[in-house]
Amino acid sequence: MRSELIFQTPYWFIIFCLVAGGAYAYFLYQPVASWGKKLNYLLAFFRGLVVSLICFLLLSPLVRKTETSVDKAKVVFAIDNSESVKNYGQPLLKQIADASASLESAGFEVSVQTLDKNGKASVPDSIRFDQNKTDLSGLLQTVKSNFEGRNLTDVILLSDGIVNQGISPSYNRFPFKVNTIAVGDTVPDLDIRIKDVINNRIAYLGNEFPVRAEIVANGLAGKSTTITLKQNGRVISSQNVVIDGQSYFKSFDFKASSNQKGVQHYTLELGAVSGETSIRNNKKDVYIDIIDGRQKILLMALAPHPDIKSIRSLIEANDNYELDINILSISSVPPVFSKPYDLVILHQIPNVLGMGNSLVRKFIDLRTPVFYILGNQSAVPLASSLNRSLAIAASNNQTDKVTARFNPAFQQLNFDPESLKILERLPPLSVPFGEYNISSGTETILFQKVGTLNTNKPLLVLNTGGDQKTAVLAGEGIWQWRQEEFALTGKQEVVDNLFQKLIQVLSVREDKRKFRVYPVRNEFEAGEQVVFQTEIYNDIYEPIFGQEVKLDVTDEKGKTRQFSYTHSKENPRFSISGLTDGVYRYAASTSLRSGQERVTGQFVIRNLDLELSNTTADFGMLRELAGRSGGTFIPPASLADFVDNLKSNRPSDRLDSSEEMVELIHLKWLFFLLIVLMGSEWGLRKYHGGY
Repeated sequence: MRSELIFQTPYWFIIFCLVAGGAYAYFLYQPVASWGKKLNYLLAFFRGLVVSLICFLLLSPLVRKTETSVDKAKVVFAIDNSESVKNYGQPLLKQIADASASLESAGFEVSVQTLDKNGKASVPDSIRFDQNKTDLSGLLQTVKSNFEGRNLTDVILLSDGIVNQGISPSYNRFPFKVNTIAVGDTVPDLDIRIKDVINNRIAYLGNEFPVRAEIVANGLAGKSTTITLKQNGRVISSQNVVIDGQSYFKSFDFKASSNQKGVQHYTLELGAVSGETSIRNNKKDVYIDIIDGRQKILLMALAPHPDIKSIRSLIEANDNYELDINILSISSVPPVFSKPYDLVILHQIPNVLGMGNSLVRKFIDLRTPVFYILGNQSAVPLASSLNRSLAIAASNNQTDKVTARFNPAFQQLNFDPESLKILERLPPLSVPFGEYNISSGTETILFQKVGTLNTNKPLLVLNTGGDQKTAVLAGEGIWQWRQEEFALTGKQEVVDNLFQKLIQVLSVREDKRKFRVYPVRNEFEAGEQVVFQTEIYNDIYEPIFGQEVKLDVTDEKGKTRQFSYTHSKENPRFSISGLTDGVYRYAASTSLRSGQERVTGQFVIRNLDLELSNTTADFGMLRELAGRSGGTFIPPASLADFVDNLKSNRPSDRLDSSEEMVELIHLKWLFFLLIVLMGSEWGLRKYHGGY
């Protein structure tokens, strides 16, 4: 390390520092002291030196430190330790260990990197070829990140070139040479396998859903087998597979359904074919989450009306909704209140005839979201008192004809203001004439427009606060809007999108549980830790901690593992390891002031087994990777020759210099020097009777 003193002021200012120190010492120690002259001169020197140093530090001098280090040439052995390399890579580990020792003796720094999460192996002999997926690009990117800015010259990659995760590394650029040791068999095996399965992750209870299996085969022409879809050992459907060529590919489509909620485990199986290399890849597991997630909507109307058909059309366009319709004037059967409706749409209810008015209070007591649509038969004063969002002081049952104008200040839902300008060209709605007032927390979506006059009277309002969500449309005639929009544009997108989003925000279910335990993902890979997130709240939904949580995890065979942990702010997560593939159900419970709380759920562990999907080595990719990076394609038998060549053409070590500028006053040793000088002077003065 080299240091250099740099002045920010003219260097001759040091003279003033020395003069100040000398003058201070002269005037302080000029009188005849009670001690000898030599001691007097020594004390004066100490005082003068301290004052001079302090004055010098006030000039803010800088110290430039330059440190030089040697960064040796580095070599990394990147080992593809996936299952497909095991039979070919295991015998080469001894050669790699010898090559590593030889390179280290020649002055290289050598390290080993693998596909494992920790990535590094101390010695090649400790590597286990047990990874069930291969991401060579990720492996090389990890090497690049670990040696960023270092003198890494060569990476020696041992692989069969098979990539089943991430992108091909030949598309990337690396700041080092990638030398590839190619292992494996480039001749395709005689095999038939399920290459991929395409299916929906979610299906609805009772609905049919498709499952597609993609079958590939090599070298088994003329042979046949069957592909079968099973659930819990029960055969759902089978199809014949006739291999009609040396290179065979075909997709097979199945239809399935389930009357059970939750994640259902299906299996696709290929019958064994004589002569195939392996039957491990003849089976694929499929997990589909069957949900009864349709939100239940009740449309209750006073009498038949064209609006009802329009509302029905835009609701049933979404499969997530289940719609019940109850028209009071033609049906004597009241709605079932035990059915948990997520939204009730009231068309001209409450009304002047009194039909269904008493039902509105029940929906309010149940805190069911309500969408009121007023009409000519509506009891406007009663509707105003019940909806708690929009109050209308009607004048003698008079009505007005108004068109709609979108409120650009409304931001709760994501609408396109430009497309909604078409509402101003649609037929007018019939609304009560009078004064309109909205309650606190209510937002206006549409204003009334009378002819060409824009007003601030609300036409459509929404209130999502409080205990009950409500919306009010002050007029009838939605059916005319849809018809006119179709006549103008050939589509019914704007009006339908407006009301579909309104219905969605009204019917969405809010999670107000005080105790929540859920896995951070719905699916995990075999061998991966399953991580649960825990959330616990008090009565005002503030997070609280310190509760003991009991967690039971049950597999498909009914075997239950029990766990317990304490929920803490520092670690709100709990991890479980050692679970095999399959569908698991969990139940968590804890004790709160309000009593025992319990939540349930499920998750899936998949055994991807990607290494079985392709076992044919890709030497072409390895050659391309080596060529693009300036490296060498190395047959395993030539590894020793490559190492000798690398040693004879050893890259130069790199000198790295770092420079640092610090103010002299920040040096700690200078502070202690001043303390020692001042302490010595003070101690000697006191010892000899001075003040």
